[in-house]
Amino acid sequence: MSTLDLASLLKDQPLSRYSTYEIGGTAAFLALPQTDDDIRAVLEAAQSHGLNPVFFGMGSNLLFPDRPSQETLFISTRSHRELSMSGERIYVSAGTPMSLLALVGAEIGTEDFDFCYLLPGTLGGGIYMNAKYFEHHISDFLDTVYYVDLDDLRQGIQSIAAEQCEFSYKRSIFQQKNWFITGAHLKFKRCPANPDALEPFLVHMDREKTAISSLPEFYDFYAGALDRLEARLGRTLSKMRGVIEDRTGKHHFDYPSCGSVFKNNYDIGEPIGRLADRLQLKGLQYGNAMISPVHGNVIQNRGGAKAEEILYLIHKVQDAFSKHYGFVPEPEVVVVPS
Repeated sequence: MSTLDLASLLKDQPLSRYSTYEIGGTAAFLALPQTDDDIRAVLEAAQSHGLNPVFFGMGSNLLFPDRPSQETLFISTRSHRELSMSGERIYVSAGTPMSLLALVGAEIGTEDFDFCYLLPGTLGGGIYMNAKYFEHHISDFLDTVYYVDLDDLRQGIQSIAAEQCEFSYKRSIFQQKNWFITGAHLKFKRCPANPDALEPFLVHMDREKTAISSLPEFYDFYAGALDRLEARLGRTLSKMRGVIEDRTGKHHFDYPSCGSVFKNNYDIGEPIGRLADRLQLKGLQYGNAMISPVHGNVIQNRGGAKAEEILYLIHKVQDAFSKHYGFVPEPEVVVVPS
């Protein structure tokens, strides 16, 4: 795809299909680039037609608007999947599912990426937000990140060392810049025992099947993939089994959601969910949106919820925290404007 016009884009696409919240109105234009060349062509098309590009992966950490702007080109990287080994590093494209990266690690013989298992987003989104699970952050394993400066497309794909990315808890330089992440080299802390297994494994992992936004379908697919991988390897992958136990115990996949809505405030010393529990916010419902009865930092779509209903509950929590605790929790979910 070296050139692209509007006729080549997907039209009138329901954004609810592309979000773990299963919320969002109709996008006038949607693109699903598969290669770096595709991404360049999509960006050039957006620029030449005066469209505002909005990038996302699986839509796992964002809230689409109920009435998207007709001047927006939504660009999902979910079809942009490329992995390749190079010495003690592995290149992973931005659209690669985090959970697939965990399975890849197990296949080639390293536990480095086990913490990525059942994270429903892509690597690009994970880098943007510095995704974490318990003590591990994706930034711990990054060597180099590749990106396109949307303010200067002529520069093409550029690179930045992980040390320069200003990573901290749920933060990165990419939240401050108009840059689009295309991929990254990750470094191994425990070198793979079987690197030659990468290519054969990827052949059997269909690109479209691994790109899932529906949380129940996502869980079913990756739980089944783990079963098959363990059977082939002849051993139990205990760390990933522990992830399943933890996440299913918290009912993360029962209803559409974005996971944690707010970032934890470490100056306070307690998780947002626990603080919300004390205010008896669990189970609070507005329309078809509900604060999870199980976890106070999760707002669920209980069936047909609108973005405005989710936003109402977000503001309700913020108001309650401001009144009772003296601070306003910062949203982790990215709210896409209309």
